[in-house]
Formats: sequence, structure tokens, C-alpha cells
Amino acid sequence: MRSVIEAAGADISARFGHVGWELGETIRPREASRIGEQLGKISGVLEAGVSPAGFVRVEFDRNQIDEPAVLTALERLGLRQKNAAEHDHGPGEHDHGHGGIFGSWTELIFALGCGLVLAIGFAIEKLGGSPGWIPLGCYIVAYGLGGFFTLREAIENLKARRFEIDTLMLVAAVGAAALGAWAEGALLLFLFSLGHALEHYAMGRAKRAIKALSKLAPRTAMVRQSDGSTREVPVEELALGDVLAVKPDERIPADGFVVKGSSAVNQAPVTGESMPVDKRAVMDDDAARANPDRLESAHRVFAGTINGSGALEIEVTKLASESTLAKVIKLVSEAETQKSPTQRFTDKFERYFVPTVLGLTVLLLFAWVVVDEPFRASFYRAMSVLVAASPCALAIATPSAVLSGVARAARGGVLIKGGAPLELLGSLDAIAFDKTGTLTKGAPRIQEIVAAPGIDKEDLVAVAIAVESLSDHPLAQAIARDGRDHIGDRSIPEAINIESLTGRGVTAEVGSERVLIGKAEMFGTEGIDPLSAPMAAAIEKLRAGGFTTMVVRRGDSDLGAIGLLDTPRESARDALAQLRKLGIKRMVMLSGDHQSVADAVARQVGLDEAWGDLMPEDKVVTIKKLRSEAQVAMVGDGVNDAPAMASATVSIAMGAAGSDVALETADVALMADDLSHLPFAVGLSRSTRRIIRQNVFVSLGVVALLVPATILGLGIGPAVAMHEGSTLIVVFNALRLLAYRDRTASS
Repeated sequence: MRSVIEAAGADISARFGHVGWELGETIRPREASRIGEQLGKISGVLEAGVSPAGFVRVEFDRNQIDEPAVLTALERLGLRQKNAAEHDHGPGEHDHGHGGIFGSWTELIFALGCGLVLAIGFAIEKLGGSPGWIPLGCYIVAYGLGGFFTLREAIENLKARRFEIDTLMLVAAVGAAALGAWAEGALLLFLFSLGHALEHYAMGRAKRAIKALSKLAPRTAMVRQSDGSTREVPVEELALGDVLAVKPDERIPADGFVVKGSSAVNQAPVTGESMPVDKRAVMDDDAARANPDRLESAHRVFAGTINGSGALEIEVTKLASESTLAKVIKLVSEAETQKSPTQRFTDKFERYFVPTVLGLTVLLLFAWVVVDEPFRASFYRAMSVLVAASPCALAIATPSAVLSGVARAARGGVLIKGGAPLELLGSLDAIAFDKTGTLTKGAPRIQEIVAAPGIDKEDLVAVAIAVESLSDHPLAQAIARDGRDHIGDRSIPEAINIESLTGRGVTAEVGSERVLIGKAEMFGTEGIDPLSAPMAAAIEKLRAGGFTTMVVRRGDSDLGAIGLLDTPRESARDALAQLRKLGIKRMVMLSGDHQSVADAVARQVGLDEAWGDLMPEDKVVTIKKLRSEAQVAMVGDGVNDAPAMASATVSIAMGAAGSDVALETADVALMADDLSHLPFAVGLSRSTRRIIRQNVFVSLGVVALLVPATILGLGIGPAVAMHEGSTLIVVFNALRLLAYRDRTASS
């Protein structure tokens, strides 16, 4: 049985299903991967990691390990339980403002103070004429200001039996003081503390971009009472079925459907759509209430979106904690726990590199035995190498880019679930598209009705409506919706015992007879009689015109065929052209329709390859074949295409804002039902992948330069300057992703 504990790096109140923890002020970025790695080594822990929001998430098997054992492990890593009564704010509301006497700026102010006092002491020492204890006093004060946070973190690390960069810097500074090099030791602490503070500030920008999502939804809502009046209530207290009154230009407080009024709603905060979407009231409240997930987008609204000029009344269909926005915030905040291939490589590299550096440092401590030099010189050189070789920049190189990339994607209406799909999306060579609902609008319309000889057309359509009204397939919904326009006042018979014939059609009982509706290929197989000659000819004619066809048979008689047409998306051709410019070499359309229908749609959207007549299991085989040749993504709706999507390198779901299944299962979710967001996602991931490689190159390059330089005599001060400089370079380089421009939108 699985169980999960979430622990925060800042002190939070205990909540249902969660435990509040603290580690200093926050879990520092460079510690995140190590904490997850150490937790992951415990037998019974299934998954462990640290999110950008500062949460440690531990998933464990309760049959192998109990909760107290996990809590003990967390304590050993330096996290201690906080009394829930001490704070009453949740993790989403905690601003980490109590970092010291100056709030969140304390570390930066201490670092700048260290530099100022160091400069004063150095100036006094060089000018001369003053007692020697004055500059020494300045250096000691500089040590206190620059080493305060470093010492605090070193103590926490040692309690958790970790020996990390903070501890190394402190040892090097103490060593410099022991050798009488107070100014150099103070310079080391100044540069390190300043780099640390700026690093936290820079990473905080990326975290704030994610936390800003949680502020999109209003905290209160106006609920319509039975007497027509309204009452203001917190969104957490909203119940399913409540009717909300939303004024013009207000944010919508909850997911639901429109029951009164019409307006244009700006959905950009959730879906990234550049233009407002027209919304109108549903025709039948009861029908909408019975199955809200099947409603058209014109009736559905999401929490956090902005109402236009018209007043709306909205019936709530999801609680605040289950809204689309809430799911996006949760998934984005957990995104960093899914490591990218580069992150896994750097983690593995560090496991071998750090012990090697420590061994080299020990050898250098005894260089005076071999080389004619005092122990002081050997000790100083060893400390310099230890500082220079610390893989600080490498540890932050990938997480900072992933965090920025995921935050930028979310702001553009694309949900990317972590470093692995983000980096893999940027390595794609091929993309496979499902036809219905992806390259086409997914709203087919009845275009042709061909009745068999001697059959009344209205009788044919009435039987089809009776059966297809019980199915949720897009083609079935189209027949049930449009068919009523073709039967006038004719009554619809009752259908019962519907059964899905996956990938082929459906069967049900109407009256005392069995009715089959589905593809022409279904007839003549598995004991089903083949089509009559007139019906086979009608099917060929419809398919030649590019229609998707459905045959209706009642008992032993063919009633006729219905030809449907699904309009290609206007954005499809442009989106595919953009993908080609981004370097996608191969794009394939997969469809269960007849090959001639698939070819007709492919020509309209500008695709060269279209594979038709595919059953769901055939799509899986096709994706596996494509994956054996190249890195391939599968784009679908996340529901009907789930098996094929699961077989792809990256699974991409469209229109995920209206589908909980798509949000939970896809690696990448395009929140809007708009294919033009796909080039943005691919372009962003390619930029992220490029920046990750740049960061790794800078990180390893600086270490490769500094280690031999310090061995040959480079001092601690210059080594720290370059070391911390490289850390800031990789962080600020990663932050460029927050300003990534959606060129597809501008074009």
C-alpha cells in the first residue's frame, strides 16, 4: 500500500495528510537533489524528491517501511518537525519573510555589510598609522557577517552527516585565519555569501513565477441565494451545484458551466489563448449537470480566468482544491522532482567526483613532505583546490533551467511535468498526431445520409440516434446531435444494453432486435454478415468524397450509411510548418478512418504521411516502430489515445484544461484546444535543452580550469570569485528562459 509524506523547507502548519517541517529558512537549491537521492536509497521508498516550491515529497510502501521510519530519516537529513500551532499559514501563502532581522533581504544585507567592513579594514591596513587591532577587528566583524549563514548551514549539514560546499568554505576561511591571512579569508566569505544571496534571489524569481499561479483565482465568490440575493463566501467553502454571480471584468472563482448570460472570457491565465473565448449559457441545465465533462468549451469556464463585458451566472462543477488551476499549480510545483537525463548524469558524476576531490585534497595536505615548502603553503593550496573543485555550479545548472522552463511554459498555457519531458521534448525528431480532435476540430458533422433500398431515411436516423446517444465517442455525439435535424417530429426509440466494439463500433438492442453501428470493415468479420452490394457501393462513394462513414444495421438488414466530415483546424497547417522550421523531420497522422479519408485530411493540413485503418492496438505498434527509428512524441486527447501516447518518448495532450485524465496522464499538456501552442512548447524545450548544455559546459569548464590553476598557486580569493561567478552565470543564464518569446504567437 502506497503512502505519501510531503515536507516543506519552510515552517508550515500541519495539514490533513501532510506534516510540517523546517530546514533553516528554505531547502537550498543545491541540497535538493542530494536530499531526494539519500531518501531514495532507503528500502521501501518508491520515489523521493524536492520540488521548486521547497517541498520534500516521499512516496513509500507501507508494507515495507512505516511512517515513523520515514520521519526519522527526514530528521537525520536535517529536517525537524515544527509545532503546528506556531504558524497558521500554508505553504502556498508562506513568503519566507522571516529570514532574519531584515526579513528575506537579511542574507544579502549581511553579505554587503561583510564587504563594506572588509574594505574599511583593508583601507586602514594599507594606509597605516593606526593600531593593528583596528583592521583585525574589521576583519573579525567581516568574518561574523559573511560567515553567519554559512556557519548555520554548515551546522545543519554536519547534523545530517553531510559535508558540502558551505562546510568547505568555512574550513577554508578558518584555515586562512589560522595562517594569518585574515583579509583573504574575509574576502572568501564575502564573495561566497554574496554569491549565495544572489543565487537565492535569482532562483527566487523562478519560484515566484510559479507561485504567481496560485494568486490567479480570487479568494471569495458571490453565491446566488434561493431568494435571488447574493452572499460572499470563501472559495474553499463552495459546494458542487452552487450558482455564482460573476460581474464584468471579474476573475472567475471556480470551474463550472454558464447557466445564465453571455460574455467573452479571457482564458490566457490558464490556457494561454491570446484571444478571449465566447461563452454562453447551456440549453439544458440538468443534462449539463449530469455530464459536465462532455460540454462544449463555449459553456465551460475555469477558475482564474477573467470575465469580459457581460455578467455571468456559473454553476460550480469542481471544488476549489480540484479545479483545473489547482491541478496545474500542484503539478507545476512538483515538476522538478522528475529529473532530466542531464540531471541524472550530473548526479552520477558528482557521486564519483566529490570523493576524488576529497582524496586529492588529502594528498595535497602532505605536499610539503615531497616538495620543499612549509606546511602553511601546502595547507593553503589544499584549501584552494577544495574550494575550486566544489561542484556548486554543476548542482544548480540543470534544476535552475528546468524550473525556469516549466514556469515559462505554464505561463504560456503549456503544462510540462518536470525535467525529463522538458528535455526530451527538445530532442524530438518525429511527431505522430491523432486525427480526430488533434489535426481536426473533433466536432464532426453529418454531411450525407444514404438509406438502403426500401428503407425510410428518417427510420435510419432515428435508430442511429437511439444507439449513439448512449455513447461518448465524438462520432456518436455528432450523430446524436445533428441527427435530430433530419427526422422532424419523429419519436426516438429506446436503446438498451449498449456494448462498445473497441475501434470498430457499437452494438445495442432497439426493441427486440440487435442494432450494429460502425465501420464498414466490421461487417464480414467475426461472424457478422458482410454488407449488401448497394451498401458497399455507397460506402465507396462516400469515402471517395473524404467522408468518415458509419453503417447502421438492424437485425439482418442494412438500414443505410451516414457520412460525417470533421473540419481540419485552421491552425494545423501553420503549426506543422513551424514545427518543420524547429527541426522536426518527420510528422505522421494516425487515424482509425479509412486510408482515403486519412489521405484527404493529410493533404488539407500539409502532411505527407497518413496511416489509416488503425485499431488502438495498431497505433501502439506504429508508435513503437517510429520510436525504434527516432525520438517520437504522440499528440492526442489523452483519453482515447492513452495506450499509444504511453508508448511514445513524450506524450502530449491537447485541450487538457477540460480533461482531468489528460492533466494526470500526459507528460505535456496543451491547456488550450489549440495546436498552435505545440511549436511554442517544442521551441521552449529546445532552448531549455541548449541552456542546460551551456550550463553544464560552464560548470565543468570552470572546475577544469580552477583545479590545475589552484594547484599551481592561484589563491583562494580568485578561486572563490570564479567559482561563485560561474554559479551566478548558470543561474542567470537559466533565468533567460522566463523571458522566452513565443515566436509562433507573434507570427
